[in-house]
Amino acid sequence: MTNAGTTVVEADAPAPAVRLPRRRGIELALIVLAVLLSVYGYCDVGLAKNGTVPPGAAGYGAGLGVLALLAHIAVRLRAPYADPLLLPIGVLLNGVGLVLIYRLDLETPGDRAAPTQLVWSTLGIALFIVVVLLLRDHRVLQRYAYVSVAAAMALLILPIFFPSVNGARIWIRVAGFSIQPGEFAKVLLAVFFAAYLAANRNALAYAGRRVWRLQLPTGRVLGPIVAVWLLSVGVLVLERDLGTSLLFFGLFVVLLYVATGRTGWIAVGLLLASLGAVAVGWLEPHVHNRVEDWLHPFASIEAGQGPNQLAQSLFSFAAGGMLGTGLGLGHSILIGFAAKSDFILATAGEELGLAGISAIFLLYALLVERGYRAGLALREPFGRLLAVGLSSIVALQVFVIAGGVTGLIPLTGMAMPFLAQGGSSVVTNWAIVALLIRVSDSARSQYDREVGP
Repeated sequence: MTNAGTTVVEADAPAPAVRLPRRRGIELALIVLAVLLSVYGYCDVGLAKNGTVPPGAAGYGAGLGVLALLAHIAVRLRAPYADPLLLPIGVLLNGVGLVLIYRLDLETPGDRAAPTQLVWSTLGIALFIVVVLLLRDHRVLQRYAYVSVAAAMALLILPIFFPSVNGARIWIRVAGFSIQPGEFAKVLLAVFFAAYLAANRNALAYAGRRVWRLQLPTGRVLGPIVAVWLLSVGVLVLERDLGTSLLFFGLFVVLLYVATGRTGWIAVGLLLASLGAVAVGWLEPHVHNRVEDWLHPFASIEAGQGPNQLAQSLFSFAAGGMLGTGLGLGHSILIGFAAKSDFILATAGEELGLAGISAIFLLYALLVERGYRAGLALREPFGRLLAVGLSSIVALQVFVIAGGVTGLIPLTGMAMPFLAQGGSSVVTNWAIVALLIRVSDSARSQYDREVGP
């Protein structure tokens, strides 16, 4: 404005500060929906098999609901900015897994796994709550990189001293109690890889010798992490746990690529994985048999010996069609002893159809995507690598297992995250979700701190 010949320019009023929404109400609504869908599936199985609602439906719904509510309260108190989709996805996948295991239990009255799986799920959610409440900053884990790798190596080596189960030494069984240490080792190795690569990312990306289009780091920098990877994979090959060894290899290559930004590592990783798979497939009889079954899934039928597990799995997917036979109305129990673990996805494919199994795959894809999103939003390298590594563990497991039971790749004998029977697996997966919750809270809260009150 003009005042006595003087022009005064009024400054624009500062824009009001906008706080980021915390979205905990959305999370609670999605958790309620996840619990209701799980209870509906539980009741549907009972109606299909016995014509009545299972007597334990109310208790099952109440138990799952209370556990999910406690987890939500922990997130609301300690991680208010966390991604609102991570916890509901975990609850829904865990609930669907319990329904599928309960459905298969009805075919094997002498081998009921659902009650035990519910106990393990309770322990997993309890661990989730402990991690969310006590781990206030994920960067604290970076201090324990070498402690993590030492613990991981100890866990991987321990099963060697115990008897093999189904041709693999991956279990520790004492007085009827069993755990799979490799499940916990994968999280510890992800912490170590993320911490080491974050500390040495510049040397890995720019130092060393250039061969073709790939920048090879110096041995002093790359040597320790390669030694850890080779030792872990070697132990797993000795134990015949080739699925987990493939998982560790994929985790190593993905994090190396993310840390350096060099696409050549992906090509090198695929080449080495192919060479290793061919070598192990020819030299290891147990793996060679699985490769033969993969190449000729109906050979046992043609020989008059009946269908093998892979053939039965393919029959289950074919019988499901687009919409499935309905929960409780399939015959995937014919797959045999692995129906509740390795091949539980076949039950989902037969009884929920292509539509249902596609929805399950979308849940996994969304879980992985939200983990990647949280990592990309962080500005510090350790958290970014940790989020990508944990999300990649889930992605690689789903690919390896789904590829095996559908005939895309040879079977490896791993557990489908949250769905399959396996206490160690479900506890570990809840720990992964808890860490992703912590990382996503840090990713969003850093922007809110910049905006200020």
